Amino acid sequence: AVIPYFPYKKLDKFYDIQGLMKYPKLFDAVCTAMAKRYRKMGVTKIAAFEARGFLFATVSIKLGVPFVLLRKDGKLPNSMSSAPYTKEYEGVESICIQNGAIVEGDKVLLIDDLIATGGTLCAGIELVKALKAEVIECG
Repeated sequence: AVIPYFPYKKLDKFYDIQGLMKYPKLFDAVCTAMAKRYRKMGVTKIAAFEARGFLFATVSIKLGVPFVLLRKDGKLPNSMSSAPYTKEYEGVESICIQNGAIVEGDKVLLIDDLIATGGTLCAGIELVKALKAEVIECG
C-alpha cells in the first residue's frame, strides 16, 4: 500500500507492505510466485534484512533453502559486520550476519520489503561478496 503522507519519516509517500499483509491468500500467492522464480535460478540461501524482510521467510520454506538473518550490527552472536553505510533517513549503521550462515559458492537472494536509498542493500551485497558467495538477485 502507498501511504500518501507519512510525517514521521518526512516523506510525501511511503510504500508499506502492511497492505499486502492484510490479505493472507494474496501474500501466500506472492510468496509462491517468488519461490517459483527463485527455484529456477538455483538459489541456495535467502538472506533478509531486519526486520520486515523477515516476513519473506515463507519463500525459503517453499524453496526448502536456509533463511539467513541480516541484522543491525551487534544483534547477532558470532557474527561479522558490513562496512558502514548511510541510512535512508539519517545516521550511519552496519549490518551483521552470523559466521557460517553464508559460505563460498552459495547463490543468495537478498530480500527486503522495500529499497529506499539502497545503502542497506549495497551493504548486504558487499557482505555476501566478501563471503565469496554470489548474489543471484535482490527482491
